[in-house]
Amino acid sequence: MTRGYDLAIVGGGTAGIIAATTAGRLGARVVLVERDRTGGDCLWTGCVPSKSLIAAAHAAHGMRTAGRFGITPVEPQVDFSAVMAHVQAAIKRIEPVDSPAALTDAGAEVIGGTAIFTGPDELRVDGRSLLFRHALIATGSTPALPPVPGLAEAEPLTSDTTWDLAELPARLAVLGGGPIGCELGQAFARLGADVTIIEATERLIPKEEPHAAIALSAALSAEGIDVLTSTTVTKATRQAKGVRLDLAGHNGSRVIDVDRVLVATGRRPRTDGLGLAEAGVRLDERGYVVTDAKLRTGNRRIYAAGDVTGTLPFTHVAGMHGSIAATNALLAPVRRIDHERIPWVTFTDPEIAHVGLTEDQARQRYGDEVRIRLLRHEHVDRAITEGDTDGSTHIVLDAKGLVLGATIVAPRAGEMIAELTALLARGGRLRDLASVVHPYPAWSDGVWNAAVAEANDALRSPAMRRLTGALLRLRRAR
Repeated sequence: MTRGYDLAIVGGGTAGIIAATTAGRLGARVVLVERDRTGGDCLWTGCVPSKSLIAAAHAAHGMRTAGRFGITPVEPQVDFSAVMAHVQAAIKRIEPVDSPAALTDAGAEVIGGTAIFTGPDELRVDGRSLLFRHALIATGSTPALPPVPGLAEAEPLTSDTTWDLAELPARLAVLGGGPIGCELGQAFARLGADVTIIEATERLIPKEEPHAAIALSAALSAEGIDVLTSTTVTKATRQAKGVRLDLAGHNGSRVIDVDRVLVATGRRPRTDGLGLAEAGVRLDERGYVVTDAKLRTGNRRIYAAGDVTGTLPFTHVAGMHGSIAATNALLAPVRRIDHERIPWVTFTDPEIAHVGLTEDQARQRYGDEVRIRLLRHEHVDRAITEGDTDGSTHIVLDAKGLVLGATIVAPRAGEMIAELTALLARGGRLRDLASVVHPYPAWSDGVWNAAVAEANDALRSPAMRRLTGALLRLRRAR
C-alpha cells in the first residue's frame, strides 16, 4: 500500500494533465492514473486531428474558389492517405507535451492501469492500493450512439474512430448538426465527399444565436452540403455497399443511401466501473459527476474536472477545471468557475465564436433593458479586402453598456472573441474599447468598430450634448 498522496488523479486528458502539472509545481505529492494513453480526446481524437483535417480541407477549398481573386480555380487532387498522414503528424508533434515523461518532469508520478475507488480516501489500481488526501476525477466522456434501430450494426463512425479511415467516403451522412457534426461535415465535403448533415432540431448549432445558425447553414449549402434540419433517422440498414437511412422530417419521409455514417449527436460520461458510490460521489440523471462551483463533489476530499462534469465539453474548460481543482484541493477551496464567461468556437468556415449570454438568455434575465450592438462585416475593411463580408459581430449589452455576451461570425472569429471575453470577465463596457488603438486593417476591426459606434451614440445622448455644449460655450467665451 502506498500512502501519503496529496492528490490522486484519475484520467490523463487535459483536465488531469493540467491538474498534475499544477500540483507538481506546487511541490505536492501527486499521482496520475491513466488506463490508456495520456493526452486524452483533445490530442488523439478531438481538437488536434479535427483542426488538422480542417486545415487540409481549407486548402482544397481555396483552390476551388480562387476565381474570386482573379486566379484560375482548379479542382484539387486530394490524396486522402496523405491528408490523414498530415493529421497523424500533427498528433505526433504535440504528443510529447502530454506524455508521461513530461508529467514526470513536472513532478507527478504516472501509473498505467485502471483505477477504482474503494472508499472515500482510497483507490485501487490493478491490485495496488493508493491512499490520498484529495482526489480528482478527470475521466472525460465518449461518443454516444442514439437509439436508432440498426445503427450500431451499420458500423458508424464517431469523432473517436474517424481517424482510422483509410479512404474518403464518397457519400457521407452526418448525424448531428452541432459543432462536431458541422466541422467534420464541411471538412469531408471540401475534401470531395458528398455530405448530408441531419439535425433533429429546427436549426444547426442550436445553442448559438439564430442568425449565426442561418449564416452557417447558408455557407454549408452553398458548398453543396445537403442540410436537413427538423429531421430524424428512424432506421439504419446495412447493405452490401454502404448504409440505407430512413428519414422522417417536416417534409415527410425519405430514404438516402450513403457509404458511411458519422454520428455526432452527443456524448456520455466515463464513470462506469469507477466505484464512485463507494467514494461518496453523486451522479446526476445523465451519469455525470455532480460538483459545486469549486468543483467539489459530495465527498469534499474528491473533485471532478472536465467533460465528466457535464458542463462545457471544451478542452480549454477542462484545462481551467484542472487548474482550479488542483489549487482548491491542495491550498484552499477558494477558486470558483464561472461557466457563463467562457468562450467557445465552432471551427467551420465561417467560424462561429460565442461568449456569455445569448440575446434570448439576456432578455429572459434582464428584460427590456437589454440592447444589441450589431455590426455587419460589409463595413469591415479587412473583410472587404478578402472578399468575405457575410459575417457579423453581435454584442449583447445591458442598460449601462456592459457586455453580457457576444457572437461573432467571421473567418477569424476565434481570435476576435478573446477581446470581448476579457471585457466580459472584468465587467467592462463595450465603449471602453473605443479608446484602445487597434491595428489596421485587421478582422478585430469588427469588434472595434462596434465599440466606436457605441461610444459615438453615447456622445449623442442628451446629457452628453448638454455637457459638450457647455464646454464649447465656455471655450468660445475665453
